[in-house]
Amino acid sequence: MRALHIVIAGGAMLAAGQALAAGIDLSTPYGDKYGCINRNGQEVAADQMLLVTDKELVTAASACTFTGKKTQADGSLVVKAQCEAEGEDGQSPTQFTIKRSAKNAKKLVVSDEDGNVMGEVSLCR
Repeated sequence: MRALHIVIAGGAMLAAGQALAAGIDLSTPYGDKYGCINRNGQEVAADQMLLVTDKELVTAASACTFTGKKTQADGSLVVKAQCEAEGEDGQSPTQFTIKRSAKNAKKLVVSDEDGNVMGEVSLCR
């Protein structure tokens, strides 16, 4: 009987860990000020813009379509994407990391594959 309790408790901890790791939900768009304004198309011109949805990442100069997502042990999300840059032909593969902001858990920080922070985004309202 004691072994059964350990298995059940271990399963509960594993489920809780998976729920925590799956904490980044992109079903509702996240963006900076201009990313959220432009989430339904280019409504306002902006040199700086960052929008993240469950399918893509869009900046003022590029559009990236997600090809894969993997949740890391720390809860961050590594996203593989194909990107089109303004003024260039074709697409190029890249990778982004999306994680909760250390300053504000309601915000996400987006970094490129070299670890450079592209920006901080909030849930679009």
